[in-house]
Amino acid sequence: MGVAADSSQFHVLAVDDSIIDRKLIERLLKTSSFQVTTVDSGSKALEFLGLHEEEDEEMNSNQPSVSPNINQELVEVNLIITDYCMPGMTGYDLLKKIKNSSSLKDIPVVIMSSENVPSRINRCLEEGAEEFFLKPVRLSDVNKLKPHMMRTKNKETDHQEPNQEHKEEEVESQQQSNSNGNKRKSMEEGDLPRQNKTQIQWWPYCRFD
Repeated sequence: MGVAADSSQFHVLAVDDSIIDRKLIERLLKTSSFQVTTVDSGSKALEFLGLHEEEDEEMNSNQPSVSPNINQELVEVNLIITDYCMPGMTGYDLLKKIKNSSSLKDIPVVIMSSENVPSRINRCLEEGAEEFFLKPVRLSDVNKLKPHMMRTKNKETDHQEPNQEHKEEEVESQQQSNSNGNKRKSMEEGDLPRQNKTQIQWWPYCRFD
């Protein structure tokens, strides 16, 4: 596993069982100023993302389930690019697990393969892949990644802004309420001396027959 140093950049998780292809995609991503983490299998990618596989024997399911790994220190990943053909878990399997995860489903996923198989490409795109690149991956392909990450960032910002606006409205409403309360209190206190004074002024003129 290799990790670039600058954590302020967009972070890409690259998954490929071929060390040659991993080095190539890592170099291209770093050339585009991305932070890069590389792993050699889908299971290691899930582990890095804070997930791990468990066999669900009680449910009699042939599909391994994905559960949170609370011991893993999570690192933000802005995009995942994975090879399609890998031993064990394929890139398509990894894509499905990510899209079925409530915490990871919004992370853009890009599939790459050395085989141009239209049915395979369509299946990945229908499952939620953003792009399907044919190997060898080129710099022009990598340049297509940033818009997908920017779109995800904008969604996060749009989700946070309404919450911030709501909090500001609550504070403003509370301040207005306090201000009105102080004004009423001041007016009531100001009326008391005048009322007493009026009673004192008219007292001598009262007759008791």
